[in-house]
Amino acid sequence: MVEYRIDRRSGVATYVQIVQQTKQALRLGHLRPGDKLPTAREVVEATAINPNTVLKAYRELEREGLVEARRGLGTFVKRSLGTAPAAESPLHGELDDWAARARAAGLDRDDVAALFTAVLETHFAVHEKHLQGESS
Repeated sequence: MVEYRIDRRSGVATYVQIVQQTKQALRLGHLRPGDKLPTAREVVEATAINPNTVLKAYRELEREGLVEARRGLGTFVKRSLGTAPAAESPLHGELDDWAARARAAGLDRDDVAALFTAVLETHFAVHEKHLQGESS
């Protein structure tokens, strides 16, 4: 089961954080089709947020076709994201090692995030431009 962690200082709306964390759990294989999401009450007890915020996030996930609400039973994962759980990829271990080296080198979480995002932009922006050129 997923455990939501809310960062009130992030500037990201709470319901969006729940949506993002659910999608991440789907990509990593922590949530699979048929799994039940925590109830709104469980999320509220764990995070001290408004129940309507949880329901808004779950409605957004339902609108995207990722989960389905079953009256009286709860909210269940309908489909996963990605082709295979990213946590099972050999790249996961390599990235884990890299993050440990970055931390040992004195980089904090924000430094690592900025560096990783810059590298992603470099590699994926080129790929996306190439794809756009093919479709033109």
